[in-house]
Amino acid sequence: MPECTHLDQVVYLEPTEPVTGCPECMAAGDRWVHLRMCQSCGKIGCCDSSPNRHASKHAAAAEHPIARSVEPGEDWSWCYVDDVMMRLVAE
Repeated sequence: MPECTHLDQVVYLEPTEPVTGCPECMAAGDRWVHLRMCQSCGKIGCCDSSPNRHASKHAAAAEHPIARSVEPGEDWSWCYVDDVMMRLVAE
């Protein structure tokens, strides 16, 4: 089973305020499907099912490998580099 090799770069982050959408999509008047939160810096972006794929673009540009879903009821994270899903736990 594949494993994430980037867990040492993660800080378990929670949104500091309610997440109402992808900030970049909202600024451009675009739509999004689901939202992800970078677990290195807290940036909110839209998922790869969204037209703009802001979360994965951020991961590549900033070299921040792990994002987690901020959708209600979802508790999974994704490593863009290792292509692996996981559950992060707050310490």
